[in-house]
Amino acid sequence: MDFLTLFAIYVGVVLTCIALVCKYSGQQQSPFGLLFDSVTKVIAPWTPLWLQSFTQRTLHMLFHQRNRMFIYLHILLEGAVYTEFTYEVFGYCRDMDTTLSSLSVPYVLLVVKSCFFYLCIRREPGTVTKKRHAGQLQVYPYDKRMFHPGVCCPTCQLVKPARSKHCRVCNRCVQRFDHHCVWVNNCIGAQNTRYFLLYLLSVCAMAADMALLTVDMLLHAVVRSGILQARYIDDDGQQQQAGMLFVIQHLFLTFPRIVFMLGFLVFVFLLLAGYTMFHSYLALVNQTSNEWYKGRGNVCQHCHPSPDHFCGLPASDQSKRWFYSRGVLRNLGEIFFPLRPVQKKDN
Repeated sequence: MDFLTLFAIYVGVVLTCIALVCKYSGQQQSPFGLLFDSVTKVIAPWTPLWLQSFTQRTLHMLFHQRNRMFIYLHILLEGAVYTEFTYEVFGYCRDMDTTLSSLSVPYVLLVVKSCFFYLCIRREPGTVTKKRHAGQLQVYPYDKRMFHPGVCCPTCQLVKPARSKHCRVCNRCVQRFDHHCVWVNNCIGAQNTRYFLLYLLSVCAMAADMALLTVDMLLHAVVRSGILQARYIDDDGQQQQAGMLFVIQHLFLTFPRIVFMLGFLVFVFLLLAGYTMFHSYLALVNQTSNEWYKGRGNVCQHCHPSPDHFCGLPASDQSKRWFYSRGVLRNLGEIFFPLRPVQKKDN
């Protein structure tokens, strides 16, 4: 049972990290940042300078520059899961007379997900350019709380349209900026938010369906083996009825790769399901994650939070935070049919 105990501790640590990420996301100070700074200060005196420099360059390249490393990692993990599913689970399910239509669903979802994944990568998110700038300024009104007229981007040298933000990774201002996603190596903005949301939904559906098929296969394997009626001798020499922990340990020993694949699928589903619900909620209220983060600290584009300086609505008017919401149906329509800059025809 030692292995199961270690696995349970691992699951607990992972779930705790997920909870902390959800709680402290968008805050400048978090336990992760404080822990990283503390560990860095402790090990820095014993770390060679070349290793420190290499680590800093690597982290900067991965998280502060556009690169395809996470796209390749995404494809590698997906390929490993589907290889294991096809090589072992598919065959076991066919032996248990699972229909081909049920087994084909994960592959159909893979094709659908891949289409949305490609669109997230390749679709232009809504870059603010000089050619479209005049029209982009008219798409959204300024709420004068988080977005104020006349604020100029010091990098792009253009007045920021409402709901836009300069992405430091892509080095461009993006209309209706949501966030920069390293997994698609692109910004998520006005023109590709719909693809990103559908991509998340398809990944969740894919992980859930594969997990259900795998659980069904393992349950059939347990029933066929008759292990539920088995007995074993414990450390005290007493006969014991095989319980749930014994069955789980038996599955670990009999189908180790399948069980680890199932654990990975459940982990991905739980992680992305919460993230998908968060973005679905933002779509329903017509808010971006950038605006949600700013709304938590009430920070606008040209001031810094401080006790004696607040820019925006007074505390009594915070119920007006959903400035851009126009009703659920219109909000969803804006996601899937984004507003476009007004193009002025040349006379």
